[in-house]
Amino acid sequence: MQLTIIDTKAGNFGSILNGFKKIGTDILLTDDYDVIKNASALVVPGVSAFTRGMKGLSDAGLVDLVKQRVINDKVPTIGICLGMQLLAKTGLEGSDTKIEGLGILDAEVVKLSPTTNDYRVPNTGWYDVNKKKNCSLFPQNYQQDSFYHVHSYHMVCNDSSDIAATINYDGQDITVSIERENVFGCQFHPEKSQDAGLDLLDRFVKETKSA
Repeated sequence: MQLTIIDTKAGNFGSILNGFKKIGTDILLTDDYDVIKNASALVVPGVSAFTRGMKGLSDAGLVDLVKQRVINDKVPTIGICLGMQLLAKTGLEGSDTKIEGLGILDAEVVKLSPTTNDYRVPNTGWYDVNKKKNCSLFPQNYQQDSFYHVHSYHMVCNDSSDIAATINYDGQDITVSIERENVFGCQFHPEKSQDAGLDLLDRFVKETKSA
């Protein structure tokens, strides 16, 4: 199995590489078209703005290839942080400018809008993650764990069955993980979330091996 991180040019990917290495998984960071075309599983990462992430994919000529690999070839794919957001149809950048995403999920990415001073933007810190369905990332025996978050935007899914887990943010359920068939995503950083995060990455790897 060749697990491949797509180099979106939108962040430092060292922590993700180290996270997979800690669970004994060989992984490659690349923007090489042919390598991604033949990968058996994909990671879409990113720590930056929606615009920069999509520009990185577009400049490398990877937008259509990623969509083909995920939608048509059904390659197991996980988006992490900005990478999960890029799976949506659109992302809101700035005040009201919509940027086209990969369109793999029927979802949009909007800015967090807390109504009290108890919550800030960006949302940074540890949050208990509540699963919304039994799935590969959050199986039946999953007990509530805390994961590390750093984000100013969040995904709104038009199909609620895509939502794998949420957090309580300002009295609202905010989607922080998605799962549908071969598509997975985490708004939080599993690679920075100690044992709980490494266990989640390990569940993804096991799912890719069984696919």
